Amino acid sequence: MSRQTKIGLGLAALGRPDYINIRTQKQIDKSIEAFNENALKVLDNSYALGIRAFDVAPSYGLGEKFLLDWNNSRKHNDVNLSTKFGYTYVANWEIGFDGKHEIKEHSITKLNEQWEISKALLPNLKIYQIHSATLDSGVLSNKAVLSRLNQLKKNHNLKIGISSSGTEQIKIIEKARDIIFDNEALFDSYQVTFNLFDQSCYLVLKELLANGKTVIIKEALANGRIFRNKSFQNYKTIYDYLDLLATKYSVGADAIGLRFIIDYLEPTILLSGASNCKQIEQNLKALNFELDQTEIEKLKSFSVSPKSYWEERGKLKWN
Repeated sequence: MSRQTKIGLGLAALGRPDYINIRTQKQIDKSIEAFNENALKVLDNSYALGIRAFDVAPSYGLGEKFLLDWNNSRKHNDVNLSTKFGYTYVANWEIGFDGKHEIKEHSITKLNEQWEISKALLPNLKIYQIHSATLDSGVLSNKAVLSRLNQLKKNHNLKIGISSSGTEQIKIIEKARDIIFDNEALFDSYQVTFNLFDQSCYLVLKELLANGKTVIIKEALANGRIFRNKSFQNYKTIYDYLDLLATKYSVGADAIGLRFIIDYLEPTILLSGASNCKQIEQNLKALNFELDQTEIEKLKSFSVSPKSYWEERGKLKWN
């Protein structure tokens, strides 16, 4: 069993009323007050259960504010917080907002603007990331942004990271790891989409881990697609096998999906995207068992092409 991978909590679903996810809980109170109360409850429960890594971003609605309020009021000195710059939340808590919920801007102006707010998470802020770095945004060639990130790294003893998505994750990672300042790599942390369906980054992530980099896995449950859903009949064989393993280990399909990543990839941090206390408790059951090699190989066989994966993800609705 891996003794290195830690389960952390990502606040993407906790900080905003609509999210790209397949919700199993249809009727929920979407008021700001209810979300604030729930976020604090999930954060407290997660901490009590041993989670110490918490990841957020300004575009996660009020997620960064919720985490800041929790951080300031609980005053834990053993938590590792991470946030990002580059996306702005614009839906303004409008339920069913018809349009882009977040806008990307990887400029030096946006970096400085968002840093002025995010720096309040210090000293528990340990990792500062470019949110969804892409090749076409030019952020990995923007000298002003990269120099500023290097300055923040030195001034605040931060790890600087990127998060990535899409079919070009490998190219993005390869470009990022070649960026050097003062004979040292700028990026120490890589937050990447990796799950049962999209396993395309496996080799490059293992190289990063071998070189001492922090690897954070997001969207480990494929935005809810890992759960049996009649809309995804193409995954019936996968769902049947997940159910078989879930019965064997007395856990849910979520724990099987998470455990697969732990046993196969052994990342530094595996983010839970839980939106309530029950989900985080179910997710953490992934730490209570170990898949055998035959099961791992079978689960590896379920990977799909990045093109297919991201096309399907692109069709998911905010809800």
